[in-house]
Amino acid sequence: MYDYISGTISELNPAFVVIDNHGTGYMINISLTTYNEVSKSKKGDDVKLYVYEAIREDAHVLFGFSTKHEREMFLMLISVSGVGPNTARMILSSLSPTELEQCIASGNVGVLKSVKGIGAKTAQRILVDLKDKIKLASDTLLDNNNAPSAVYDEALSALVMLGFTQQMSQKALRKLLKDNPSIGVEEAIKQALKMM
Repeated sequence: MYDYISGTISELNPAFVVIDNHGTGYMINISLTTYNEVSKSKKGDDVKLYVYEAIREDAHVLFGFSTKHEREMFLMLISVSGVGPNTARMILSSLSPTELEQCIASGNVGVLKSVKGIGAKTAQRILVDLKDKIKLASDTLLDNNNAPSAVYDEALSALVMLGFTQQMSQKALRKLLKDNPSIGVEEAIKQALKMM
């Protein structure tokens, strides 16, 4: 599994970017949000994208994100029944990750329905399935004075990779960091494992 791919921009358009990494060109599908960030760079500049690899019978497709936050929102979206990677990319092209979080937290079905290809049922399902996850994530940010810590991000990624749910991992880390703000990544992971 890839975490990120970095290299020079070989080709860029609003739908995808080709990153040349030591002579191998990776074609990575991107949202307009990521395109806006990447387009600040020129052809030949170095760029780093966090990636998700969608494996299907007929293809392995890479989706790239300029921030871990955008990738996290993408992963939440594709966890919803009926929302595939391309639909999630369409949503993140219409709304920034922060706007999407606000939309879900406030239950604003109208904003989601305004995204091309999202009907009332899918919009409602996204709101129902993700409302608690978004609330938990935003509570964590508020507890950390609106600045997500690097320890929190790294420990959360590790716990999710170990097979624990995002929600359970966030809850454990939130408590740990609240009680001990100066805890290191390794210790946070060890302590969180004991709590789950």
